[in-house]
Amino acid sequence: MNILMFNERFPDEKSCIEYFKSKRIKEGVICKKCKGIDHYWLHSKNIFQCKRCCFRTSLKSGTVMENSNLFLRDWLLAITFISATKQGFSALELQRQMGFTRYQTVFDLCHKIRVVMGKRDDEYRLEDMIEYDEAYVTKATSSKKKKSKRGRGTQQKAIVEVLAESTVLEDFTNGELNKSCRYFKMNKIDNLKAKTAEKLIKGLIDPNAVLQTDESTTFSNFEDFIDVHVKEISSSKEGKFNLKWAHTAISNLKSSLTKYKMVSEKKLQNYLDEFCYKLNRRYFGERLFDRLIIASIQPYWQSSG
Repeated sequence: MNILMFNERFPDEKSCIEYFKSKRIKEGVICKKCKGIDHYWLHSKNIFQCKRCCFRTSLKSGTVMENSNLFLRDWLLAITFISATKQGFSALELQRQMGFTRYQTVFDLCHKIRVVMGKRDDEYRLEDMIEYDEAYVTKATSSKKKKSKRGRGTQQKAIVEVLAESTVLEDFTNGELNKSCRYFKMNKIDNLKAKTAEKLIKGLIDPNAVLQTDESTTFSNFEDFIDVHVKEISSSKEGKFNLKWAHTAISNLKSSLTKYKMVSEKKLQNYLDEFCYKLNRRYFGERLFDRLIIASIQPYWQSSG
């Protein structure tokens, strides 16, 4: 949804309230006091009231917008800008587009939305054939550090594990093999130890999957908890084919992160979540706005922090 469509759909705060109310009713409003699910809508106050205990729930309560003083229209406009492009949208650019005076307000809003994206994608595990590789991405470092290390131990790089759920396809006319890809996952990790990779894989991948990696010692013992583990030299023809989409995602990630002024290690996972959320929904088009709204108001947001 572009800005012209947004202004037509949501000309004022009232239209935003009606839209958000309908979405909340559809997803279900849960009373914080008695856990009841049946509510009245009090038009005079724009608030839900529990039929059982009369406890009142605001439109923002239990959503990513809870405790925010921003208007609903500000939130919907921000989500429009963020979801309108397949690329990342910086807080600085969002501040300029929305006319906010305080950068921190927009920065916090952006990261709250990115957290929602990450929580949404945490709900599924990768299956079938999985490509797994690691990447080094540039992060912001303290200016007090006079001299940084070079190579794998540099303070200027963060380690990111990249997983891609891919499928091998055969061209029936010439017999050539190619690969299509469905879902991606990316996580910041602290080190390249085998135990770190093992913990992540156990949590993210179905044990019946076929795992494809390079021949790094990090991936030496995965056969104990993965059905099939295929290892190839990354630079070989087989390795390039097996890790095609993981390598493509890494290249696109590094390009995407360059548009931000700086990416701190503390917030890096949020940027990874935004990148994967959009990549996993690359064919959604204008539906991405409504899907992101639903993700931001579902009950799991409150319970999962």
